[in-house]
Order: sequence, then C-alpha cells, then structure tokens
Amino acid sequence: MEFMLATAVGVFTAAGVYLVLRQRSFPVIVGMTLLSYAVNVFLFATGRLVLNRPPILDATAAGYTDPLPQALVLTAIVISFGMTALIVMLAVSAYLAARTDRVDMTGESGEDA
Repeated sequence: MEFMLATAVGVFTAAGVYLVLRQRSFPVIVGMTLLSYAVNVFLFATGRLVLNRPPILDATAAGYTDPLPQALVLTAIVISFGMTALIVMLAVSAYLAARTDRVDMTGESGEDA
C-alpha cells in the first residue's frame, strides 16, 4: 500500500511539473492542480494508513489514528480550489486582453518584450 501511495505521489508530481513547464495557460493550471493533489496525497500518507481505528482515543479502542493529516488535507483542498478558481479567472482575463494563452514573455516578432 505504501508503494502505491509513493508511486501516486511521484506520478502526480512528475505530471504536474511537466505540465507547469508548458507554454499554454490551461496545461499550467492543470499542472498546478496535479501538484496540489500530490501534496494532498503526501499529507494524507503522513498520518499512517490505519484501518478500523477511531480518530479519538477511547478507553475501549485498541488504538487511534491521527486526525491532523486529515484536517490538513481538507484545508488544503479548500485552499487549492480557491486558488484554482483565481488562476483560471486570471488566465481568462489575460487571454481576453492579449488574444493568446501563451505564458512566455515574447512579443509578436519573437523578441523579448
């Protein structure tokens, strides 16, 4: 199970970095989203994968699972959703202003602006 989670984090990170390095707005946004998913899976995995354990220590329970990584992941999901919405709106605004969705800083003639 740990190998599968480590592989998922690696694949999300590799795909996210690849897409962030693209020259169009939409792949950059998807790459940032994949990087945030990789961080969320990593944070969730730090809480150790424990089955059938309550998040609160009880006298009748044999043990408990740490609720802090789950709370961190829920907070990160909300923050990444808000940031993705903001980045999408900025990308749409930049596209409407420049009529192109390239993220590099070259002008029409290919020279740096």
